[in-house]
Amino acid sequence: MSNVSEKLDRNDLAALVAADIAPGSFVNLGIGQPTLVSNYLRPEQHVTLHTENGMLGMGPEATGDEVDPDLINAGKIPVTELPGASYFHHADSFAIMRGGHLDVCVLGAFQVSASGDLANWHTGAPDAIPAVGGAMDLATGAKDVYVMMSLFTKDGLSKLVQECSYPLTGVGCVTRVYTSEAVFLLKEDGVHVRETFGTTFEELAARMDIPLIRAAADGRQ
Repeated sequence: MSNVSEKLDRNDLAALVAADIAPGSFVNLGIGQPTLVSNYLRPEQHVTLHTENGMLGMGPEATGDEVDPDLINAGKIPVTELPGASYFHHADSFAIMRGGHLDVCVLGAFQVSASGDLANWHTGAPDAIPAVGGAMDLATGAKDVYVMMSLFTKDGLSKLVQECSYPLTGVGCVTRVYTSEAVFLLKEDGVHVRETFGTTFEELAARMDIPLIRAAADGRQ
């Protein structure tokens, strides 16, 4: 388990997630932080990105003259297309998600439980605006669900919890959690800390209310 001197920023974290995606995977990236992952996928990985608004073969975010207002991802962010990209009906896109055809989806979250439950569409607050999108379909349909989120709330409470207090998006679906402080692997025997950034295993264990397991030296995957 490694420990670097500083917490990761959003781009560092996106690069880390991208490097962990297996070559040849079919992947969906959620709105927000996960969208950045597209900018760090290497051509030799041969990863095919899917968007629920009906596209396979999405490339990195579009900038400058690349921007085409008709070519966007599900978060309405302008994107590029890679050679061989295809477009299809919204219903077909959801059939891909629900049919188990995606190897990985990367989502944001309000909370994740130690057993892999995901809460990312509603905080339950009376004035909150719920926004589930295709998250429920992705959470249940993808083979692996990676979460990118901030580890602590503004009040210093951990968002990786024993049991979610917010409405659930999916049950037992999350396999990994990527944060600025650490990468967590959610396994049957508990929450493993794969590596830490700007903190130590002991410091994390003291701040969190769930038992943590120090991952083996070869526990990167």
